[in-house]
Amino acid sequence: MTDDVHNESDTFDIGGELTVHRLGFGAMRLTGEDIIGRPDDEQAAREVVHRATELGVDFVDTADSYGPGVSERILNEALAEVDADPVVASKAGLLRHREGEWPTHGDPQFLHNQVLASLDRLGVDSIDLYQFHRPDPDTDFEDSVHAFAEMKDAGQIDHVGLSNVSVEQLDLARDIVDIATVQNQYNVAYRGDEDVLAACEEYDVGFIPWGPLYTVDDDGVGGVLDEVGEAHDASRRQVALAWLLHHSDVTLPIPGTSSVDHLESNVAASQVELTDEDMATLNGIDPQ
Repeated sequence: MTDDVHNESDTFDIGGELTVHRLGFGAMRLTGEDIIGRPDDEQAAREVVHRATELGVDFVDTADSYGPGVSERILNEALAEVDADPVVASKAGLLRHREGEWPTHGDPQFLHNQVLASLDRLGVDSIDLYQFHRPDPDTDFEDSVHAFAEMKDAGQIDHVGLSNVSVEQLDLARDIVDIATVQNQYNVAYRGDEDVLAACEEYDVGFIPWGPLYTVDDDGVGGVLDEVGEAHDASRRQVALAWLLHHSDVTLPIPGTSSVDHLESNVAASQVELTDEDMATLNGIDPQ
């Protein structure tokens, strides 16, 4: 595969100033099993990051809870080994338990402590994009957002993002601080947050659909993706990613993997040119 398979015009300006190719890389899987601890082969994990940068990927998403802390550290180590400076987004606001739980923790003091840890693990003076991972029902949402605004004022982060929020919460946050991105679950067969995507389009806020490939093997979905893919010599995963890119100009898909082969296949999805007929077929999939 040739390097840098992105279309140069297929970009988005995060926060109006960080220009990235819209198909990024999610670094959650650069960890041990169940997103706990270090991976069995840390060099292989770093090589995935190396290859992503070779392919022109310049937007990478991680979180303090991935490992926890492992993904951020491996990204730091891997990026130090290549001549690349991608936009790195991280998150705070979730904990990670070995029992498989992801409890919320939006206490402002905790968030202030976590940004210090993320800065250290990423080896940077300021984080390009730091996102509130999930609203905490035990903490006032606006108090949590104020903590991120304070981090930005302190120069610890350049841009603020939100994750797993409603339109109402997005609007509340925008009254406190500029919001550069929203990261909610969204894919070809799960479109429960269409209203949030519409708001992001209106506000020129980047929309990062997490779980972009979660439904590709579901009944009633995989077959349709395969049908469209046949005309483009593309896999169902590539078609699902291409749909996200074609569906809205503000989407920033971040498919994650620990495999170089899967990474290359995912990035190649940016070259799949879907027709209006293809889009009508894919839009006709019954959302979950």
